[in-house]
Amino acid sequence: MRLPLVLIFLLLLSGESLANSRERLQEANFAPTHAFGQNTLERKNQSVLTYLWVDVYAAAFYAPNQISASQAAAKSLTQRLELYYFRKIDSQDVIKAAWVTLDRQYDAATLARLRPEINALHATFRDIRPGDRYALNAKTGSGLTLEVNGKVAYTSQDPEVAKAYLGIWLAPDGLSDKLRSDLLAD
Repeated sequence: MRLPLVLIFLLLLSGESLANSRERLQEANFAPTHAFGQNTLERKNQSVLTYLWVDVYAAAFYAPNQISASQAAAKSLTQRLELYYFRKIDSQDVIKAAWVTLDRQYDAATLARLRPEINALHATFRDIRPGDRYALNAKTGSGLTLEVNGKVAYTSQDPEVAKAYLGIWLAPDGLSDKLRSDLLAD
């Protein structure tokens, strides 16, 4: 008797979670397209990152319209990752999570080479408030820009920094396998 009750509870909770994700994505209100230089990027996918049953942020991945999300990420083509936050997060917690992920993804020599640029990027971070919108933009063969609430906060000309930092969300062994899978689904 307990097992059926548990299954019913989980099914009900699952439906509530899906409804909540829809509501959260509506709240994030990601644009269907984004003009980036001379390129128009289309929103390929969007998802909500949930940690310990708490919605942390919604994410949307943008890439050129003629290719798939996974192709754009694999080839480091022009792309945009936009995050809309639902929770207050201390900037030091964000920085720590980034380094933990990068340490998992890269060897010590590569991280030593990238560290000065990534530290400069992290120096622009401030505590996140609900409703804040961060966006990482990368252009083919170029570097990375970080926008905070629509204003450019950081620019790097190093394409390797762009690949590494976007990889926190889009590469294997990133922050969340589920989020990565959702964002890169074809």
